Amino acid sequence: MNNRAFAHIAAFHPELTALRRDLHAHPELGFEEVYTARRVQQALQLCGVDEIHPGIGKTGVVAVVRGQRNSSGRMIGLRADMDALPIAEATGAAWASCHHGVMHACGHDGHTAMLLAAAQHLAQQGRFDGTLNLIFQPAEEGGGGALKMMEDGLFERFPCDAIFAMHNMPGYPQGQLVFRSGPTMASSDYVTVTLHGNGGHGAMPHKATDPVVAAASIVMALQTLVSRNVDPQSAAVVTVGAIHAGQANNVIPAEARLEISVRALDPQVRRDLERRLHEVIRLQAESFGVRAEIDWRPGYAVLVNDAEQTQRALQVAVKHFPAHQVNPQGAQLTGSEDFAFMLERVPGSYLFIGNGADGEPGACMVHNPAYDFNDHNIGPGASYWIALVNELLSPH
Repeated sequence: MNNRAFAHIAAFHPELTALRRDLHAHPELGFEEVYTARRVQQALQLCGVDEIHPGIGKTGVVAVVRGQRNSSGRMIGLRADMDALPIAEATGAAWASCHHGVMHACGHDGHTAMLLAAAQHLAQQGRFDGTLNLIFQPAEEGGGGALKMMEDGLFERFPCDAIFAMHNMPGYPQGQLVFRSGPTMASSDYVTVTLHGNGGHGAMPHKATDPVVAAASIVMALQTLVSRNVDPQSAAVVTVGAIHAGQANNVIPAEARLEISVRALDPQVRRDLERRLHEVIRLQAESFGVRAEIDWRPGYAVLVNDAEQTQRALQVAVKHFPAHQVNPQGAQLTGSEDFAFMLERVPGSYLFIGNGADGEPGACMVHNPAYDFNDHNIGPGASYWIALVNELLSPH
């Protein structure tokens, strides 16, 4: 491990932990990260970063740190997300959310703290050759904050030759760095299906056209999309998360609605699922005499890590961290991440840092009311960012 950087981070660990917990106590939803963005700017100013650009992607912040030498023209970006989730916290921690119904249930407070810790060291002691763009992104949790920042000219104003991001992951040992080349996280698309039938009395179903029965059949038929239309060696998920129909047990409603989530780890599988979902729903509905209205809403793209940049990022970890702390090829995840859109524009890599293995502190899965970021990750996470910058922007 980079002992000099780690010692520097360790010396400030109490202050960094306090910052992380302050962010945790004041969570904000996507595009509402006003307090968080202000704290980010204050922390950057205190560590000597004087080029700070707020308001990118509404509440996003970009800071530019230039190396002591800047002759190479090389530029890289490091991204951290800042938003929280609409979940009521149940950790019981002293730093628990003071905003009822909103909490940092995914560790974005920790991601922000790790990047700020790295920024502090690099701004004060960095000897790299090039430009580092620190990207603090809003609205990752379904809001598409990455796209919003890009629409605001992120990469035109702050060009990057490569870009990287890190996310904590419960289930892996605390502090373990996990890499994967190629498709790593799934696309996420959302579908609302409205079935239009003819309502009637529950005692005379032959005089109605029942959308509830059609809905039930569609739910079962959709299970075949993955089991019979997707290569068994490819991963995909089709989930019917909600069914809304009727209010009384003796009334056949005129309408039923399904809410569906579709995920894939391959762009072609994603397209195939969209086509088959439309076919299955339309034909199932017709067989019951009801009409299906399908609203397909594209979400996040498949996150694909660039092979070359992932290999470079992995080699940095191998060089600076002990072997047990580096996982060179972690599992694919069917969760989604809007950093995928940035990777479509700029080659880079998205890695994970273990929040705690099963049975250890930090093992509670994200998006859970009992989840909390493991503060022991601030040191290794920031140290990795420092090592990555110093290696990729090393003076020649």
